[in-house]
Amino acid sequence: MCICINCQHVKNCITYKIILIQHHQPVPTKNNIIFTPKNTLIQINLSQNLYNIKLEWDLVECSSFVEKPGFWLT
Repeated sequence: MCICINCQHVKNCITYKIILIQHHQPVPTKNNIIFTPKNTLIQINLSQNLYNIKLEWDLVECSSFVEKPGFWLT
């Protein structure tokens, strides 16, 4: 699970925006302030069935993480 959803930087984090793009999700454009986190570790999980390969991108470690549960919902 991506730790970004419980981080106070989620709304302006460049790494989270990259993860959204990889998941083919809309990227919010309201906030023009870009936050670049330090020491991030992204885990990419692969799953395959007969006809395709699925990639799951999750940020699992970040030195800039500041816990604020549910902040991405507001």
